[in-house]
Amino acid sequence: MSATNKVQVSVGSLADMGKRFAGAWKRAAAGKPVSETHVTFLDVQTMLDALSPRRLELLQHVRQHGAANVRELASALERDYKNVHHDVALLEAAGLLLRDGRKLTAPWDELQASVSLMA
Repeated sequence: MSATNKVQVSVGSLADMGKRFAGAWKRAAAGKPVSETHVTFLDVQTMLDALSPRRLELLQHVRQHGAANVRELASALERDYKNVHHDVALLEAAGLLLRDGRKLTAPWDELQASVSLMA
């Protein structure tokens, strides 16, 4: 059984991000494998806005079918180009959607989101 390519999305502080980075750095320096991807939002509302149902649908479509460019993606989703372009820019800035030239990819098989109730 092959490993699932996951991205972990959470709400946290800059200090949380720094601790996670330092931990990964130490593991890598010790010769241990580091194969994890994290995206951290600074507040819950920003995370929920970024992961709206339409944006999740967009990510799922790109993961399953790919997209040569934003225009092709908007057409496939039957959505307005301007709105899809905005969603792509936001997801790309968050690190959830990747671009190679004009081609869009979502290399994640799974997106795991978590919100701590202790913070």
